[in-house]
Amino acid sequence: MLLGIIVAALVLIVLIASLRVVREYERLVIFRLGRLRGAIGPGLVLLLPYLDRSVRVDMRVVTLTIPPQEVITRDNVTARVNAVVMFKVADPVRSVMEVENHAVATSQYAQTTLRSVVGRADLDTLLAHRADLNEDLYRSIAQQAVPWGVEVSVVEIKDVEIPELMQRAMARQAEAERERRAKVISAHGELEASTELRDAALVLSEAPGSLQLRYLQTLLELGADQNSTVVFPLPMDIIGPVMGALKNFAPEDEAVAPISVPSPSTTPSSTAHPRPPQTAATPQEDDDHE
Repeated sequence: MLLGIIVAALVLIVLIASLRVVREYERLVIFRLGRLRGAIGPGLVLLLPYLDRSVRVDMRVVTLTIPPQEVITRDNVTARVNAVVMFKVADPVRSVMEVENHAVATSQYAQTTLRSVVGRADLDTLLAHRADLNEDLYRSIAQQAVPWGVEVSVVEIKDVEIPELMQRAMARQAEAERERRAKVISAHGELEASTELRDAALVLSEAPGSLQLRYLQTLLELGADQNSTVVFPLPMDIIGPVMGALKNFAPEDEAVAPISVPSPSTTPSSTAHPRPPQTAATPQEDDDHE
């Protein structure tokens, strides 16, 4: 009786020790006497004591940060680049059988691939076309990770650090580029304005009345400003008809003679007075003294 209780207790202890609870996101890779039996789970799993050995594999997505790498770009610029890799185990058996530690292997290969891909690109591509580099990194790492039972989902370059002198040079280059674009835009504006002015001049030349209206509009604009002195130039094509009308209304006997102004070059500097005529002295006769 006592022996039966002891045996039952031992069997219960061994049974409890042989049970494994496998979570939904885990798998157990079973080896029996050193031979692969396969992957089981999730749920309650019974293992043979002292015969079965299990390796627990996490099937969730793992985020792996690649440490900053010193990289020399194709145009000989030194940069520090880091990246992030997101992957998960797609085949638990291969992740155990093909590689010792799939996470470490993926990290090391991602570092070497990052240096290789960035080294083939120049600095402008690294800064402006980062998506293309991410695509190259993803293809290289994902292809290499397939035999390890690992599925790579995302590879992204996070930060790019360049020397301070290079940053200043890039800032000066960007400023010069903005100035160039501003000058080009200003030149295009002047070209369009000159074209419009040319068309307006052609229209005004065909209709003289519009030119006079434009002149009057300009006078109104000048009068709107608070200026102390305004000079009104009167072109002959406007005052000519007015002067002709005034001549028609003026009487003939009130015609004003034109005033002639002597030229400064011909004006004498002083008025010359006429000298009186000189008469010869009459000699005295010697007879008067006698």
